[in-house]
Amino acid sequence: MLSAFTAPGQFYRGNLHTHSTLSDGCLAPEEVCRRYRAEGYDFLSLTDHFVGQYGYPLADTRAFQSDGFTTLPGAELHSGRMENDQLWHILAVGLPHDFTPPHAPGFLPVEGQETGPELAQRARDAGAFVSIAHPHWSGLTLADARSITAAHSVEIYNHGCAVGCDREGGGHVLDLLLSEGRDLTLIATDDAHFTEPDHFGGWVMVKAEANEPDLLLAALKKGEFYSSQGPEIRAIEMDDETVTVTSTAVSSIILQGHGQAATAIHGHSMTRGVISLDRFRASEWLRVTVVDAAGKRAWTNPVIFG
Repeated sequence: MLSAFTAPGQFYRGNLHTHSTLSDGCLAPEEVCRRYRAEGYDFLSLTDHFVGQYGYPLADTRAFQSDGFTTLPGAELHSGRMENDQLWHILAVGLPHDFTPPHAPGFLPVEGQETGPELAQRARDAGAFVSIAHPHWSGLTLADARSITAAHSVEIYNHGCAVGCDREGGGHVLDLLLSEGRDLTLIATDDAHFTEPDHFGGWVMVKAEANEPDLLLAALKKGEFYSSQGPEIRAIEMDDETVTVTSTAVSSIILQGHGQAATAIHGHSMTRGVISLDRFRASEWLRVTVVDAAGKRAWTNPVIFG
């Protein structure tokens, strides 16, 4: 089952994809942290572009922590050529401050550098929570996605990509990988640069016993979180016949699985819904999406059977 709803502790709201003036954002790291703290976030990972033209920045935000607000070190890593000849974008949260940079002088792939899969594996081996960033925006192919075997997660929603180019998602890539047997979670992020309204639009709700970096990172790796644009998911219960979803008021509750397996119920101000598992007997995984009256969504991580 989904341990996010049974593990001890409470939910903490955080953004895992953010940029500052250390790379191509327009606000200084301290101001980025101040704004997220003022908006009511519990934690933030500042993930500037880890390339040579910016001096391979790995922001040290520990000075900006305060009571009720913490930070996780991180970076958006780049190296290697995807199938469309573009550079890889790989999100690494919890990356050690002494992580050795790749040979990535800028935003174009160069000969002789690490591949994306090699860099992702090195980040995971160093202790990071690794995610495939904005698959739709990147033009990711399924072969590209398959190659990142070190990924913990896939961005299902990227608010900056939604605002900037209507290429917000990664659900298609995620579901195909799940159907191939991959054990993956999903995250919603901002990818905020503060150069457009690309902030405070997608986040994770992480279940931990305290708002501390090590506990948050461990919970991310265990999948003890859900992702949202607004709705809160309160509980997920499953038996042999049904899935029961408890949430804040929503208009739709959707259950998704392998291939064409999908079922939805609709209503007004629903806070509880029960969905039959009849269409999912052959599916080795399930996940839940809820949608509120404003069209804002929240997503559980997949339940993977076997």
